[in-house]
Amino acid sequence: MKTLFRNGMIYDGTGAAPYAGDVLIEDDRIVSVGAAPEGGADRVIELDGRQICPGFIDAHSHNDFFCDREDAEKYFKPFIEQGITTQITGNCSFSPFGADEDTPYRDKLGGGLFDARHTGSFAAFKERVKGRLFVNIVPLIGQGSVRAGISGYDPAPFTQDKIERELAHVREAMDGGAFGGSFGFMYEPDRYAAKDEIIAFAKEIAKYGGIITVHPRACSVVSADYPLFTKKSHLELGLDEAVEIMHKSGCKLEYSHLIFTGERSWKVVDKMLATFRRERAEGNPIAFDNYVFHYGASVITVVFPEWYAQLSKEDAAKPLNRLKLQLTILMYRKVLGIDWDDMVVAYISDEHPEYEGKTIPECAAAEGLSNLDMYLKLVELSNRAGGIYLGKYYNDEIVRRLMEDELSVFMTDAWVVDKGLQNIAAFQTFPQFFVLAARYGIPAEKIVRKMTGATADRYEIPERGYLKPGYKADLTVIDLGEMRVDERKSDFKPGGIVHVVVNGRSVLENGEYVGGRAGEVVLKKR
Repeated sequence: MKTLFRNGMIYDGTGAAPYAGDVLIEDDRIVSVGAAPEGGADRVIELDGRQICPGFIDAHSHNDFFCDREDAEKYFKPFIEQGITTQITGNCSFSPFGADEDTPYRDKLGGGLFDARHTGSFAAFKERVKGRLFVNIVPLIGQGSVRAGISGYDPAPFTQDKIERELAHVREAMDGGAFGGSFGFMYEPDRYAAKDEIIAFAKEIAKYGGIITVHPRACSVVSADYPLFTKKSHLELGLDEAVEIMHKSGCKLEYSHLIFTGERSWKVVDKMLATFRRERAEGNPIAFDNYVFHYGASVITVVFPEWYAQLSKEDAAKPLNRLKLQLTILMYRKVLGIDWDDMVVAYISDEHPEYEGKTIPECAAAEGLSNLDMYLKLVELSNRAGGIYLGKYYNDEIVRRLMEDELSVFMTDAWVVDKGLQNIAAFQTFPQFFVLAARYGIPAEKIVRKMTGATADRYEIPERGYLKPGYKADLTVIDLGEMRVDERKSDFKPGGIVHVVVNGRSVLENGEYVGGRAGEVVLKKR
């Protein structure tokens, strides 16, 4: 089956200026780019000057936890409607594989954020999702999930025997074609891993030429994961730890979702970017990904101190501990530059939908409580598992700088939730990049590059990310003049995404989703 996309503006993924031409595909491969060869096609799609690009690659996703569900389509549809054809999964230390099939800790593999419906080896995962994927996935193995499969949330340091059990799972995944591994040092149980375990995991990935992605311990100038008084901001310490892992293991490093949580964190942007540039100048393979909205999904316990969480209910209620808690949270808020009204409730429980979409002060006012008491009530009602959207990750200038930075690639770090307020990033991220690029005067070919070829190069994804003969037929056709987003409605379907093709199969036509399980697990060639 030959399909000709005729009279388009070709954005080939290299960042070069676009040019007029055609793209011919046959079955799941690109045949030609530029002038169409003689011989005709079975189907002709007239583009009328619209922009034809490689399929967009989401550099940071968690959709591997949803791809084997019976209702998986609803979790992938919004990403296809953004033009995304491939997602890099297994980030932040979480993957739905890398544990024994009979582990008693299956409920811990997703760190409380994701539900692993099944568990087992990478080989079993590949077999389970074969023929069921709506987009391509590029898999990483999550260190936190591997650790959880062995010992749950036990904070005890791993013995050498347990480290070897962990590395056996890593080898199975990497031998099977995984692209690397991930850490998520803010989350249980990854936050408990000692340095010898961390370096051993990263070294095993490096043996295969793999990449490590790191969700750092801190994304703000102050956090609960480092001592309060330090010479450097906690943001910088988190990056330093990631750099140390790279140096000691020899792995490629992707710093996950470079954000600056809280207004007072914005002052260290220059220092953070300087570290990336210095390391790159010294020949070290480090870079980062970012998104575009000023807020993001977080857990409700984001400002909930660990010491208070470990108290019994009786001790937690003691006046001295309550005062200490109040002062601790006040200090975090003041030091970070985040206030209660920067926290919007996404989900508490099925029994309490009345809180969704409201800030902490709005909830407190409705119930005649202080902001602190309301917050603690929500923590308790959600069994410490509630979701919020936390503001002040960025400002406009930071977003612009990261979009233009040569080391950045783009991602969503979002998923469709079954209950509560949806995350706008799952629906509108990539179109928003184009909208802002037009506002900031950034050439569209540079934006396309960060969504396609640059990401493919960074992760060494074969045969994707470029419009080249012989490459897989993953295509996204856009209309830059019709690109639309709406931040007032988180689940708004964006405008400007015209056609999406995954492995030669059309899954979105003329702006309308048509679906189809056209994706596959992409495997690293060794």
